[in-house]
Amino acid sequence: MSADPPELERTLEALLFLSADPVRPAELADACGAELHEVVTALERLREHYDFERRGLVLRELAGGWAMSSHPIAEPAARRLLARPRTPPLTAAQAETLAIVAYLQPVSRPEVARIRGVSAESATATLLERGMVEEAGRSQFGAIQYRTTEVFLRLFGLRSLDELPQAREFEPSAEVKADLRERLLAAGEARAQA
Repeated sequence: MSADPPELERTLEALLFLSADPVRPAELADACGAELHEVVTALERLREHYDFERRGLVLRELAGGWAMSSHPIAEPAARRLLARPRTPPLTAAQAETLAIVAYLQPVSRPEVARIRGVSAESATATLLERGMVEEAGRSQFGAIQYRTTEVFLRLFGLRSLDELPQAREFEPSAEVKADLRERLLAAGEARAQA
């Protein structure tokens, strides 16, 4: 079977982009349904293309396979970028607060606290710091109101707030309802004892 050279190069490029480890030419040939010699030729052409175009990526032969990697010239910048501390995942309190803001925006911190049953000060401060929420004016009582930001949309893969799942469409099963009820009662008891 003979493969279309440009299509084979695009496919190989995509496969190497997806793979974290070097991939052997025989594995690539098998995945593409192409002959080994066609894959080797396409890989060489692809490597030459990256070299000629002076791109930020290079195609390299490593450990018996082929891999895409960043160009060595980008190493200092990559080290600076990747040395930044990673953002820890949201805590349960932050996730609850963010959900309330997303669905009820604009909403004030006292309103969030009333819904959650506990203070939302720390969670709101963290969400503000991370750029997921922003101030959106003041309520009629003078409390700062919050809304989500473009950062929120990007992080959750949404084009707009219209793509948020509709809460009324959530119809939990009897098991889920029982589990939620137990968890809420336990949380309420724990808060009452604190």
